[in-house]
Amino acid sequence: MIQALAKTELVTFAEFAEWKPENKFYELHNGVIVEMPQPTGDHEDIGSFLGEAITAEYLRLNLPYRIPKTVLVKPPSAESAYDPDVLVLNRSNLVNEPLWKKSATVVQGSSIAVVIEVVSTNWRDDYLTKLKEYEEMGIPEYWIVDYLGIGGRRFIGNPKQPTILVHELIDGEYQVTAFRGDDRVISPTFPELNLTANQIFQAGN
Repeated sequence: MIQALAKTELVTFAEFAEWKPENKFYELHNGVIVEMPQPTGDHEDIGSFLGEAITAEYLRLNLPYRIPKTVLVKPPSAESAYDPDVLVLNRSNLVNEPLWKKSATVVQGSSIAVVIEVVSTNWRDDYLTKLKEYEEMGIPEYWIVDYLGIGGRRFIGNPKQPTILVHELIDGEYQVTAFRGDDRVISPTFPELNLTANQIFQAGN
């Protein structure tokens, strides 16, 4: 039913959550079901590499975090739901999440320590739409990993080059720092994480 609705009518989050098939890549963007492309091998390598590095760090620090396989992030102010490439959950806040038990969905920024999007061809979603939504939710740290250097020049410079943008929430607004080449990527949540931009970009090599 909702597959037909997706082409002509807006869909609520509740309808989307009930319909969404397992092992398929879909997001909800302002009531519209969007089929996400199958990730490339490099895309998956980078996401997995970052997930492993961050997991090792929060285990070392004995923090109540976990990186789930598939959890939706729903901005409270929109009929949207996103499936980030890497989502570091703060498990201590899940008791306050109204949609967690039924649909593995979080709506509060305090349930998320870090969210990472690895950029694909639909880069405007990561740089514009999701950035705005994640900021409004109060997610404390948001990475955009543009390993292909395909984002807008106003974000990654001219000429374009592979870039990692780390957004830190300060007084309700994201402050952004760019990392390229052999720059050590500084994570406010994991300040001892020791990775350079190139190490991340070359994770599949």
